[in-house]
Amino acid sequence: MTTVAEPTDWSELGRRLGSRLMEVEPPLAACLADPQGTACAERITRLSNPFAIEDEPGAFHTTGWLNAFETRHSPRTVMAESVEDVATAVRFCAKRGVPVVVRGTGHDYLGRSSNPEALMVWTHHMREVTVHDAFSPQGSARLEPGTPAMSLGAGVRWLEAYQAIQPHGRYVQGGGCTSVGVTGFTLGGGFGSFSRRFGTAAGNLLEAEVVTASGDVVVANAHSHPELFWALRGGGFGFGVVTRLTMRTHEPPPSLGAVAGTIRANDADAYRRLIRRLVDVFPSLCDGHWGEQIRFLEDHSVELALTGAGLSQEDADAVWEPFFSWVAGQPDDFHSDAFVVATPFEAFWDPQTWDALAPEMIRHDDRPGQPPERFWWAANQGEVSQYLHAYQSRWLPARLFTEAPEELADSIFEASRPRRVSLHFNKALHGAEAEAVARDRMTAINPAVFAAGALVIVASSQQYAFPGVPGREPDVDMATRGAAQVTAAMDPIRAIAQGAGSYVNETDYFEEDWQDAFWGANYPRLLDAKRRYDPDNLFRVHHGVGDE
Repeated sequence: MTTVAEPTDWSELGRRLGSRLMEVEPPLAACLADPQGTACAERITRLSNPFAIEDEPGAFHTTGWLNAFETRHSPRTVMAESVEDVATAVRFCAKRGVPVVVRGTGHDYLGRSSNPEALMVWTHHMREVTVHDAFSPQGSARLEPGTPAMSLGAGVRWLEAYQAIQPHGRYVQGGGCTSVGVTGFTLGGGFGSFSRRFGTAAGNLLEAEVVTASGDVVVANAHSHPELFWALRGGGFGFGVVTRLTMRTHEPPPSLGAVAGTIRANDADAYRRLIRRLVDVFPSLCDGHWGEQIRFLEDHSVELALTGAGLSQEDADAVWEPFFSWVAGQPDDFHSDAFVVATPFEAFWDPQTWDALAPEMIRHDDRPGQPPERFWWAANQGEVSQYLHAYQSRWLPARLFTEAPEELADSIFEASRPRRVSLHFNKALHGAEAEAVARDRMTAINPAVFAAGALVIVASSQQYAFPGVPGREPDVDMATRGAAQVTAAMDPIRAIAQGAGSYVNETDYFEEDWQDAFWGANYPRLLDAKRRYDPDNLFRVHHGVGDE
């Protein structure tokens, strides 16, 4: 197989693309030259900013994974500015058997954009946004009514999408992390903060422009290339290079309820009772309103960080008042600073609102010349330049909330002993709005999600650890301990949720039986689509369809 090490091939591609074919510079070259120098310190500081990471083709949010991979960028990238640039690169690589990886924002946990033997197609600069009052997919009947929508270039991030659609009085369903790109998120299914109300990003995809492994540019929707369109909606990476997505938009709810704060139990017995009482609240969170998470910590505390789309202060209070009254009635056992609040929905993506109300909630991109409206959540800072020790997830069947509450509470308690456990209520669709569920049932995501009440995530990582960089190497002993703790924490969850599946965008690198865990009964159909559109596996990725 021809590889990227052969320079004669690249001169030919360079003649076609000019300066858009680039050599990729190591983001920490200064640290390799002088690990203790000022230039190295400045580079490390730069890589603590997620948007700065995304401006460099050689940088990634995840720097590696214990015993799995160390992030290694491609030596060359195509800085794509158009679909023609992408098609030119793909045709070149397909002819020579050179593998292709795609990088948008570099957020992928499993290192699927990291391959030093591949050409990287970098879509970061494809940032066009078009808002449609009435969009009709290519090939649809003329009498079919148009849908309010927006078209997004492959390099657009969700913060930019939210802020672009807001003046039009609409909302697009995307991710909660502001620096995540629209494309990879959607291909993996895409659960956002309000997925119980609006569904997944995959379910809201109306059309995609795709460069296939043959180098052809196709438009995929329900009428044109319908099997490819189905596969792109939750089937993960590896079917082609998506250059543009058109997403359905929605009327936003008038308000946003929220529950935040920490409740600490004074001992293990009180902590068990606290978890058991929260399990009684869980069914109320499986509706079209609630999202985000509850975290159970090793120190006998619970962190609440939940949103309620469309809920007023009174609505949110009604759900939580019995629980908070129970906590307040036992001051010798519990200490709580948790509260319920409601704000206008449109304020959620406005950094000025957060600067006024709770400045500690956000971080600004303070590099010179950056847009003042660009920010990220402080809660996501720990995911920036992270080296993963382990990361595991499992959907939690909603039936456990009512049929086995004692067993569920005991499992959560046992899981929280070695490691923090997070239950994400927006990353499951039991009880979600009927229209959202109907759309999502037409996608490739694992059908297990429709019976799930929450997604359980347990992880361990070290921040600002860079393999191969002297003085910045990951702590292997720490990583080994962390990985063992994650497995120990997930054991009781796996026992109670056998066969429940895992979310492909946030999952274990070492997931066994990954085909069934990620896609369930949809996998054979996905494999057929892969063989049709990428028969030679040009876009092969770890635990992607066809990776057998």
